[in-house]
Amino acid sequence: MIRVAYPASVLPEFLSDFPAEAELIPVSEKMEHEVEAEVWIPDPYATRAMRTWPKLRGVKLVLSLMAGTEWIPGTVGPHVTICNARGAHSVATAEWVLTAILASLKQLPLFLDIQCSENWRRRREASAAYAAVSGDQRAYHPDVMLEELTGKTVLMVGHGSIGKEIERMLEPFRVQMVRVARSARTEPKVHPVSELTKLLPRADVVVLILPYSTETHRLIDKAQLEAMRQGTLLVNAARGAIVNTDALVEVLQLGRIRAALDVTDPEPLPEGHPLWSCPNLLMTPHVAGSSPEFAPHALRVAAGELRRYLAGEPLQNMVQAGI
Repeated sequence: MIRVAYPASVLPEFLSDFPAEAELIPVSEKMEHEVEAEVWIPDPYATRAMRTWPKLRGVKLVLSLMAGTEWIPGTVGPHVTICNARGAHSVATAEWVLTAILASLKQLPLFLDIQCSENWRRRREASAAYAAVSGDQRAYHPDVMLEELTGKTVLMVGHGSIGKEIERMLEPFRVQMVRVARSARTEPKVHPVSELTKLLPRADVVVLILPYSTETHRLIDKAQLEAMRQGTLLVNAARGAIVNTDALVEVLQLGRIRAALDVTDPEPLPEGHPLWSCPNLLMTPHVAGSSPEFAPHALRVAAGELRRYLAGEPLQNMVQAGI
């Protein structure tokens, strides 16, 4: 038997995929005793998980339920093997990205405000908003300008499992895809991140879906934001610190670009922060990966990884090899 510590908040029915050799032990930060376990599945909320860690002993393998694991190495140390839940959040996050793009291009935040104001004639504000952010001053009839996603150029920064799922969902819109990742690839064509700044002027939409690290900290800084052409839509479903928030606030307030954010820096975004009141901004509170299917998907990934661990097979989602 192998002892596996898992969050006490997980419903028992979500654990049915785990192998019979696993002794499943519910743990939480409220425990008053220490627990011996070789495998730890941390609570999805990092603060709760970090309070649980000091009460665990003997952990050799961490199976995260999240795609991002940036807090785990510093908590458990280099001697522990760490796997993430790559693939578990792909559908939910990709759907959020697609929704955010369409909602921004169709100006749904403005129309929700119009609905709340009960003033039908305010529909004309959509044309004015489009003209201001796009620089397109052409007069059309009817007097509401909503953009089409079809045929636009989408620059995808990050091409892992979530990025590939976003691209799959974008296929019906016949967008022109430009892909950027850490290193270049040929099938499909992926540009190295070193070429990002020169590629930005080509994009109508820029999607950030890459891991956070010291290398990607403020990857989108003032120079990159200024390289985007007038009216570009920046979509961040990765991590807030990949973007320089002060620089983003500046370009949004100037009406240079638009943004749809699920993540911010700082996070949670404090009351009174200037980002809250920026124009041309759609923002959600880090919920892109949320779904009623989150726990089943993530625990199924963890169970599969545990089976490979027990069989001595290579781990598929390893992000740190214990030493």
